[in-house]
Amino acid sequence: MSDLDILVVGAGAAGLAAAIFAAETAAATHRTARIAILEGAATVGAKILISGGGRCNVTHDSVSADDFAGNRTFIRNVLAAFGAGDTVRWFTALGVELKCEETGKLFPISDRARTVLDALLQRCNDLGVGLYTSQRVDQVERRDDGFRIATTTGAFEIRRLILATGGRSLPRTGSDGSGWQIVRHLGHTVTPTYPALVPLVLHSDFFHSALSGVSHPAELSTFVDGKLADRRSGSLLWTHFGISGPVVLDASRYWVIAHTDGRQVDLQCNLFPGASYESIDERLRGAANERPRQSVARFLGTELPERLAELLVQHAGIAATTTLAQLPRAQRRQLVHTLTALKLPVERERGWDYAEVTAGGVPLQEVDFRTMASRRVDGLYLIGEMLDCDGRIGGFNFQWAWSTGYVAGRAAAAHTEREENNR
Repeated sequence: MSDLDILVVGAGAAGLAAAIFAAETAAATHRTARIAILEGAATVGAKILISGGGRCNVTHDSVSADDFAGNRTFIRNVLAAFGAGDTVRWFTALGVELKCEETGKLFPISDRARTVLDALLQRCNDLGVGLYTSQRVDQVERRDDGFRIATTTGAFEIRRLILATGGRSLPRTGSDGSGWQIVRHLGHTVTPTYPALVPLVLHSDFFHSALSGVSHPAELSTFVDGKLADRRSGSLLWTHFGISGPVVLDASRYWVIAHTDGRQVDLQCNLFPGASYESIDERLRGAANERPRQSVARFLGTELPERLAELLVQHAGIAATTTLAQLPRAQRRQLVHTLTALKLPVERERGWDYAEVTAGGVPLQEVDFRTMASRRVDGLYLIGEMLDCDGRIGGFNFQWAWSTGYVAGRAAAAHTEREENNR
């Protein structure tokens, strides 16, 4: 490792992709490039192995800039260079066949994340990419002809540096945000960072614990300082601590950022996604005429999980035995408000240990989208979760890793070749 053309720091999805594409680009010109990956942990690919319930949601069948929070123009250009279709073809070439599920998520047909990681590691090995674990980078110094890297075991010189150290999510996998200290030292800025795609904890007095394990469609609306900041629909999962599930994880970033910044934030749930207050009120009035003796809870239980229906009726202050015909106008309106704008008393997010991704990071305007090269430090490339870009749940953050790794790896190899030719 004493003298390298390209060093990738971080052996996660983005780092492995960058190393592979750099080595393939060099090989295409019949040139031998000295490329290595440093990983601070003792093992590699921890996030890959635990993602998607151990199946690894590699990407989504449809990916666009609208699926991400961040500079949409920048993101759109990166995805144009290497999109979801490219990812599918790439993994097929690596020997990993993917399958698309009803949700649009793509998984390996083996349903094993290990299949994905093994294919990436095998490709690195085939291309001669060095992989060194338990190598934490302590210091990076810019030199005229590259960088001097100091690690826990020594120091060495490199020409081009790709940082793929990740964010702060799931720290047990080795992500601790240390890469941001390196880029700050080199002259970059880092925006405030927040846990994203994270479950939310509700006040202990709420009824969520009685519903633990129950899931259903829902629409969540996040209001910041009284104004609608986000609205989305999907599956909500009640847990012993609060709420989770795809719609909650996607909405969490908006609640977390506003709450952390000290703003007034409210999260409301519509149990009938897309339906208005007026339409649900009309349905209740119509049901009272058609089946007057049916209890309110039993009626709602035909469209919602029965236990949830019972708790919602109770939460609205209605007796369990109340029939549709007995429901007074005021109570009916209160029930409709509960069904379409249930206020969820969120106390906090569940923390970095349960967050799937980081919101915030190095501003995208400090990076060239054509190469992922730093606009402030020559020879430096920034990719993956280090950047201020995070996607919704469903394979989008992995796609960001593959895409940024592709762009940076190819650019670093091409720049290295040009430097050699100019010598």
